[in-house]
Amino acid sequence: MEILGFVAAVFIGLILGLIGGGGSILTVPVLVYLFGVYPSLATGYSLFIVGTTSLFGVYSRWKLQEVNVRAALVFGLPSMLMVFATRRWILPMIPNPIFSMHDWHLSKSHAMMLLFTVLMLLAAWNMLRPTIQNTIQRESGKSGTELLRFSLVIQGLVVGLLTGLVGVGGGFLIVPALVMFSKLPMKEAVGTSLLIIAVNSLLGFTGDVWTQGESMDLLFLVSITGLSIVGILLGGQLAIRIETTMLRKAFAWFVLLMGLVVGFKEITLIF
Repeated sequence: MEILGFVAAVFIGLILGLIGGGGSILTVPVLVYLFGVYPSLATGYSLFIVGTTSLFGVYSRWKLQEVNVRAALVFGLPSMLMVFATRRWILPMIPNPIFSMHDWHLSKSHAMMLLFTVLMLLAAWNMLRPTIQNTIQRESGKSGTELLRFSLVIQGLVVGLLTGLVGVGGGFLIVPALVMFSKLPMKEAVGTSLLIIAVNSLLGFTGDVWTQGESMDLLFLVSITGLSIVGILLGGQLAIRIETTMLRKAFAWFVLLMGLVVGFKEITLIF
């Protein structure tokens, strides 16, 4: 199982490099089910793996001028604050078990994995939709611009909360938001998404260092991250040469199937 996990680590980076998101949605299930890492620790590991890997991906996109720093700031600043607050204060405040009735208990770890399942299904649905175009027409005047920026800030807060709770980069939400509300071309949205994911994830990880740093296996973490970096460097090169639409759809069906499997497994464990 661990060998499969190491292969999956490369695949995580590959997907991030190709479509600017999605690969991170696999990180927690890989850590939990293939390496046996406890869910709350796995979300922390995921933040470091995804953040560091995305940072390497940003470099290649930057050279191609596919990173919009202004959009990253508008989206990323509120998202960063929410990620840090969630990992540092909100997550430790969640009780364990979250709910209990007679002999039935909903543990914190099961609740996190169920939330993760919902996000996987939403990610798959989002990626299976027709290719995102500029579906929101640019409104004339200052008020329209402010409305788009406000929408982007709200999206940033939501992504920050989800990133903090379950350790996903949120690229499957960031890329559509940047296309629709910042009017970025798809390739530029992918590069900007990687920058936001990198900063969000690494900032969120600092909260985990404070709360559960003594439980972390740094050698294991660096090994998985290194394999994922190899994947994102390969993905960045492939993205220049191939059309990613079919890959995005194939990956979406894979995430959908995996989400159903994880959800079924968690529900059977709970009940």
